Amino acid sequence: AKQLIREHGMPLAELEYCTAPLDWAVDGADEVDANLALIKGGGGCLLQEKIVDTAANSLVIVCDEAKISRQFGERWRAGVPIEVVPMAWALVKRQIETRFGGRAVLRESAGKMVSADAGPVVTDNGNFLIDWQFDAQQKWEQVDRELHMMPGLVETGLFIGKASAVYVGKFDGGVEKLLPPDGDAAGK
Repeated sequence: AKQLIREHGMPLAELEYCTAPLDWAVDGADEVDANLALIKGGGGCLLQEKIVDTAANSLVIVCDEAKISRQFGERWRAGVPIEVVPMAWALVKRQIETRFGGRAVLRESAGKMVSADAGPVVTDNGNFLIDWQFDAQQKWEQVDRELHMMPGLVETGLFIGKASAVYVGKFDGGVEKLLPPDGDAAGK
């Protein structure tokens, strides 16, 4: 992304040098539920995305209608992405499965560019990813808090109360704007 921005002469600033909050951030999502809670991180960059999204006064999500669901797991079946410190991945996996059920799977590298035995996916931060394939609906805000208490867990792909608006591209070519049920995401 940085290379494309620079090639097209657009201004670019590093977040740590920004002295004021960002006005807004625009991002995508892997799944959006009826309350505009999000699952993100399918592409593996959930920590950095959450940092940028939290630094913004307003988070606007853009997705197509295939990402919209009544509840998590209807559309996105890969599980909730969870970034973990490499030495703690097995511990975090066990704790998630014991406490919340389902299956927590270490995300492995695959595809045409790497061999099938290339090992775990490594994030931009040098961490591993676990995909938690939950088997029951949860109180997601509470689950997110409890997950963050696990030593070795860096970040979750649960983005609860962050979206200010979601713009949904419809298959018929239209666009629908969704707002949080209370009309005000995360006090923004």
